Amino acid sequence: MSTPGKVYLIPTVLSPEALHTIPAYITAAVQPLRFFFVENERTARRFLKALDRNINIDALQLHLMHENHPPDTALAKKLLLEGNDIGIMSEAGCPAIADPGHLVVQVAHKINAPVIPMVGPNSILLALMASGMNGQNFQFTGYLPVKPPERIKAIRELEALSLKKDQTQIFIETPYRNNPLLKDILTNCKDQTLLCIAADLTGPEEYIHTKTIKEWKAALPELHKRPAIFLMHAK
Repeated sequence: MSTPGKVYLIPTVLSPEALHTIPAYITAAVQPLRFFFVENERTARRFLKALDRNINIDALQLHLMHENHPPDTALAKKLLLEGNDIGIMSEAGCPAIADPGHLVVQVAHKINAPVIPMVGPNSILLALMASGMNGQNFQFTGYLPVKPPERIKAIRELEALSLKKDQTQIFIETPYRNNPLLKDILTNCKDQTLLCIAADLTGPEEYIHTKTIKEWKAALPELHKRPAIFLMHAK
């Protein structure tokens, strides 16, 4: 029986202009790969070409995975057992965090295939580092509920949990829903609660500010369609 292939967790840029944030060793790891599980095929093709214009994109197999389309884990298992290496790429940042890439990683562990996480930009850690909030005790919640009543309930629960545990709460939203989320945060959180908004990380329009809810109410940023991450710490 052949040795299983490896799973490479390949970080991608958070901003199209920020290729410099990708370590050089990632290009060398990507060049021999022929099988990829990707969150966005168009983004993946563009990123691979940016890494190395000599990569023959048409010779690659890009298998789609996203929120409504789980990865074909049976195929991943088959490829790995045949000795093929696999790359996993998120639409932005590090894979297997807030995307379904972790399901391919689970398959790899079940068949003892090596899993290789690679260094690159991660919006959660970059925002936490820059927020000034508690970096020793934090929770990433991912996406909050879409419907306003459930979202408001979740915001209040996160604020209460932050106060109880002295814990930074981190969450994200689809960019076109950023403004409604921000409105709900400002309407339902206490004036003294801290909120950090980190948008367009690593890009030319990078925006990172931490203020109290009361201070944010005085001047709101325009976040529509801007990739952003939110951090909350109750006082």
